[in-house]
Amino acid sequence: MVGASWLWLTGCEPVQQPTFRGIDVTGAPYGRTLSLTDQHGQRRTLADFRGQVVMLYFGFVQCPDVCPTALSRAVEVLQRLGPEAKRVQLLFVTVDPERDTPALLREYLAAFHPSFLGLTGSAEEIAAAAREFKVYYAKVPTGSGYTMDHSAQTYLFDPAGRLRVVLKHEQTAEDYAHDIAQLLREADRAR
Repeated sequence: MVGASWLWLTGCEPVQQPTFRGIDVTGAPYGRTLSLTDQHGQRRTLADFRGQVVMLYFGFVQCPDVCPTALSRAVEVLQRLGPEAKRVQLLFVTVDPERDTPALLREYLAAFHPSFLGLTGSAEEIAAAAREFKVYYAKVPTGSGYTMDHSAQTYLFDPAGRLRVVLKHEQTAEDYAHDIAQLLREADRAR
């Protein structure tokens, strides 16, 4: 009663915490650093995208279904967000740096959306990034070469650059757009 009276007297309303459809990982002790090279040869860190919501996904170009599905969903998410989409950046980190050259990443991601950035590095840099984000990946031999097995979640960073949400591959574009919109509204209120 005292708390409610105080709010009434001050004319303030309680700040509602966002309700995410993905897993709220605010304050997680992982996913804090990333430093890789984009498909244009520019070194990128998470700080480069302050002011935007970042969707971070680990995958590979020759992925037969999971990665194209994730990228197609990201396109739908941007469409659902309308004008707010300009405040969102998708980062696609390859788990197959041996085959996913910058030129191949450029061509592949451009087929989905011109704003998507592909990140790569040495095998050691990719392994370090995967460890930082608790991402599983492994080379799996096939008859004529290999494929990659990998986890398929998407990480959302708020405009302040903090890891906030992990979305599962099975979730819908509506779920993704909902959580991104929540992060954008929260950032607007903090201004």
